[in-house]
Amino acid sequence: MAENNSTASGGIGFFGALTLLFIGLKLGGVINWSWFWVLSPLIFSVGLVLFIFLIILIVFVVKDTNKRF
Repeated sequence: MAENNSTASGGIGFFGALTLLFIGLKLGGVINWSWFWVLSPLIFSVGLVLFIFLIILIVFVVKDTNKRF
């Protein structure tokens, strides 16, 4: 018999959990923050992904430019 040792990784992550916590606290009336600050972990994580994508894009463009000369 062959063993199936496959594992799946995934989940909500730190910023997702923090966003859900802040939303719950806001809707429960525990905190009186603006929605911008409640959603700031989500905004930060999206911004971080975009920043990393931009850095990778710049590295590939510079690398391609150096090959031409």
